[in-house]
Amino acid sequence: MLQVSKLIPQGQGLARSMVQRAAHLELDWDIRQKSRFDAVASDERHVGVFLPRGTVVRGGDVLLTQDGSLLRVVAAPQAVLRITACPDHPAHEQAFDLMRAAYHLGNRHVPIELQPDHLKIEPDHVLADMLRAMHLTVVEVREPFEPEAGAYGAHHAATPGHGHTHNHDHG
Repeated sequence: MLQVSKLIPQGQGLARSMVQRAAHLELDWDIRQKSRFDAVASDERHVGVFLPRGTVVRGGDVLLTQDGSLLRVVAAPQAVLRITACPDHPAHEQAFDLMRAAYHLGNRHVPIELQPDHLKIEPDHVLADMLRAMHLTVVEVREPFEPEAGAYGAHHAATPGHGHTHNHDHG
């Protein structure tokens, strides 16, 4: 079994062509939030991943194997609830509806993916009913899931263009 003990966030510093040619691991969120797991790469090699405890693997990350080869991580499609605002509400109310939903989900410590026009959570019929009661549209889909790291997690942005490094302390 090939071993992995190094993660390169989003393949930083690597040539894009090298990353694109690399074999990949297609992993769902349940696996990617573990720091130790076994998987089979797209080239059928068996891989044992041993990262520092607490490490979360994101789609787009690159793993470095013991033999020096690269493995590109792909976030696998999985069952998620896609939450969108009611299209009958005015645009400014739709944004507020999603913000309010994110607030209530955050209060319940639910892993949540935030997008400009929708939210995603893992399937939960109780939460789905709560969100529908808030006049949101909730549908189950199969899509990659990249929840936010949280305020105390490593700042490892899940969405392109989200990973900036400037300081927001303007005071």
